[in-house]
Amino acid sequence: MSRKTALVICPGRGTYNRDELGYLAKHHADKQAMLAEFDALRQAQGQQTLSELDGAASYSAAHLTRGDNASALIYGCAYADFLSIDRNAFEIVAVTGNSMGWYIALACAGALDANGGFKVTNTMGTLMQDALIGGQTLYPYVDENWQEVPGKRAELLALAERIPGLYISIHLGGMIVFAGDDTALKSCEHALESVQDRFPMRLLNHAGFHTPLQRPVSVKGKGQLPIEIFRHMQLPLIDGRGHLWLPGASNLAQLRDYTLGHQVVEVFDFSTALRNSLREFAPDAIIVLGPGQTLGGAVAQGLIANNWQGMRSKQDFIDQQANDPFVLSMGMDKQRKIVTQGDSQT
Repeated sequence: MSRKTALVICPGRGTYNRDELGYLAKHHADKQAMLAEFDALRQAQGQQTLSELDGAASYSAAHLTRGDNASALIYGCAYADFLSIDRNAFEIVAVTGNSMGWYIALACAGALDANGGFKVTNTMGTLMQDALIGGQTLYPYVDENWQEVPGKRAELLALAERIPGLYISIHLGGMIVFAGDDTALKSCEHALESVQDRFPMRLLNHAGFHTPLQRPVSVKGKGQLPIEIFRHMQLPLIDGRGHLWLPGASNLAQLRDYTLGHQVVEVFDFSTALRNSLREFAPDAIIVLGPGQTLGGAVAQGLIANNWQGMRSKQDFIDQQANDPFVLSMGMDKQRKIVTQGDSQT
């Protein structure tokens, strides 16, 4: 049986939630040597180890969603998931990610080694937590069937232009992530109609990522993360502009400048990254690394927006997944089994 080609997508900050507590222990008992290195890097910074965070007796949102904790945890879970992909079943043709997932994507593609990827992720997560400049609010422009509401996207973009200090942070499938200071976000939320019983949604412990508010974080990141930790990648990468970085044809100085500069202070367009990845590589499958399942909806909305394999609605996506899953989320046990071989979970 021939291998399927796969696009790997790395998750962002909002993916280690209550149901993910114990993810490393459950799935990655076979990777203790690597995780011990990550723990040592945390200890050297005076931080709680991943083992302690993941092994907590109970879930604390206030503690585990902090940037300095969540970033490291999600990196450890996602990178370990990447190593668990059955390469006899899947040929990975490219890697992309959402927001913080860009740092994970760099490691998966080989532009950073395992510890280098951890250092970048942990450093930037800690710097953002220490500064905690601004916040984020999530709002959809698709309906409950994941079909675009006519005119709604343009309306949301215009709102960001109208309210002082409000920015578009992430284009996320059928959703917009706004960012700004508290005053700007309150004005934004006041202007938005309450929909689907949960939007507008202020994101807990999230700073104003991917906006000019993060310039101080960008400067500090450049001061702490030298070019020497970057390496020539082994797999193609698609960044938050939809730009393609190719093995053997990418400038490491430019890659570092993008990662610690543009990517931090400018909008992250995950929707374009997904669209360009699909068009450039036409994969047989998309593998979404864990932890969690929250990115799956945004990926599905992106597929519907591009009419991929004839998908035009949420129900089309559900039917496709039931018959021959195109999106394989490693945060879902049933789909994980399709992707992995020798996973430590029994």
